[in-house]
Amino acid sequence: MDDMNSETDERPIPVEPDVQMVLDMMAEAGNPPLEEMTPAEGRALMAAMSQPTADPVELHSVEDLTIEGPGGPLGLRIYRPGDTTDAPLVVTCHGGGWVLGDLDTHDGVARELCSRTGSVVVSVDYRLAPEARFPAAVEDCWAALLWAADNARSLGADPGRLVVAGDSAGGNLAAVLARRARDTGAPRLAAQLLVYPVTDHDFDRSSYLANAEGKLLTRGAMVWFWDHYVPDTDTRKNPDASPLRIDDAVGLAPAVVVLAGHDPLHDEGAAYARLLDEAGVPVTVLEYPGMIHGFFGMVGAIATARRAHADVARALGEIL
Repeated sequence: MDDMNSETDERPIPVEPDVQMVLDMMAEAGNPPLEEMTPAEGRALMAAMSQPTADPVELHSVEDLTIEGPGGPLGLRIYRPGDTTDAPLVVTCHGGGWVLGDLDTHDGVARELCSRTGSVVVSVDYRLAPEARFPAAVEDCWAALLWAADNARSLGADPGRLVVAGDSAGGNLAAVLARRARDTGAPRLAAQLLVYPVTDHDFDRSSYLANAEGKLLTRGAMVWFWDHYVPDTDTRKNPDASPLRIDDAVGLAPAVVVLAGHDPLHDEGAAYARLLDEAGVPVTVLEYPGMIHGFFGMVGAIATARRAHADVARALGEIL
């Protein structure tokens, strides 16, 4: 397993100063805990927090379109880096605990991916819980992946360099898509990018307990997310909900896994990377000890977020 940011010092590393500034600003805002909000209130808060702090990355084109999905019309946003004919193709699923988020909250991340990797990026506006519980998000993202693979050439992309990507709950969905693609034999994936992914439903891992409060994503918020998305605890054992519960990881697409040191999800993301590595899947782990969950989308405020995007582009470039 390739670790591009290995750490040898076992002492806890504090959050980086610009991260602490973000946390201080959030504390001063005085918003109630997410688990005390309704989904609508949580969505409004995330939308407000996702307002860009810098001018958006300029691209060749950004286009919204709708395809027919399993539950009705399914929105996609297509980002093109140029007038390409054979660019890599990235299908990305946004984070937000399967309850929050949309194409707009993750527009900045998609633009960075498109610009830095030179890829055509397809962002998926999948159905959210609790209005559409598990497995609605999985089915929507799978439909989008199949559509993208079928339409790669018309998008100016190379179907042989197809990547699934996502952060947090989106990383969960990307991991599920990678396994489904392997099991069905198509589409053939070149890579999977998992940014601090949700891979399990165990709230008692060490990183959950160490980062339970005060680091943007809390343990209580994750319980709230799971309760909305997969309320039945037995169903959570399904690997389509908890990819870490997969029986066999052999043959999955090469992976780039991004981890944040001050993240409740750190340990399950690291466990998933080890699972892939032990199954012989090429894995690059990009670990950022001074970062919190969500940092990847904060390029306007956090210097390490910008470095992480550069690291991801380099790691994917080596695979592709």
